[in-house]
Amino acid sequence: MVTAEKKKRLIVTSDDFGIAIAVNDAVEQAHREGILTAASLMVAGDAAEDAVARAKTMPKLGVGLHLVLVEGRPTLPPEQVPDLVDTTGHFRTDMVRAGITIFAKPAARRQLAAEVEAQFAAFAATGLELDHVNAHKHFHLHPTIASAILRTGKRYGMKSVRAPIEPRDVLAKIEPSHGVDIARAWALLVRRRMRAAGMIVPDQVFGLAWSGALDTARLQGLIANLPDGLTEIYAHPATDDLYPGHAPGYAYRAELAALTDPLAREAISRERITRGSFKDFV
Repeated sequence: MVTAEKKKRLIVTSDDFGIAIAVNDAVEQAHREGILTAASLMVAGDAAEDAVARAKTMPKLGVGLHLVLVEGRPTLPPEQVPDLVDTTGHFRTDMVRAGITIFAKPAARRQLAAEVEAQFAAFAATGLELDHVNAHKHFHLHPTIASAILRTGKRYGMKSVRAPIEPRDVLAKIEPSHGVDIARAWALLVRRRMRAAGMIVPDQVFGLAWSGALDTARLQGLIANLPDGLTEIYAHPATDDLYPGHAPGYAYRAELAALTDPLAREAISRERITRGSFKDFV
């Protein structure tokens, strides 16, 4: 008989790999010295080339594509995606208006498809195996974006996708809940669509309510209360809280400390949790 503990599988992911050297440093440190098993690459990030070079020295690190379609720089020249960018040539920051434009305007949908294709192609050009796919600010919960990712991703070997479904009852065991997750219905829809297409999607994901604040106590609380099934915990570690492009208020160094705390590795062993990247559970 298989015990409940042996059914627990865990992926620990860092988002924003390639945005800055401070993040790349933290990813390498958290993987080599801590519990990090995966990282999501921004292919147009300022430090993407450095991230790819580091990843090639860490064969057990599962590197996926962190699609950026908001608050970042496009892979294509801005003039080729005019409905997706602002006057500076960067993606728009108003996700609601950007989402409406993508849904309602045929030209914007064509530009979206071209940009998604360009980012998948840029990842393929790195020579890295595609471990998983997700999107900055979880913009892939938008149904039009999810469709574009699914159409394109299949051609590039996409096998695993994140759907940020976070059980609030687990969070409540650690500290008072942060309330209702308004994106839950969209995340459930994405998980259903992606699984129907043959994708591996975690049963639950943690990191949403405590984004930028996944400190040692919270991380160890999650490990101690990890549900059965496949779980992803994602974080945003960095060696500098104020690196260029940082999100105000994020405790990046505290998240790195949590990922490298020896007690986290001990807790995973004690709870008999199997740890790996997405490719390890396909």
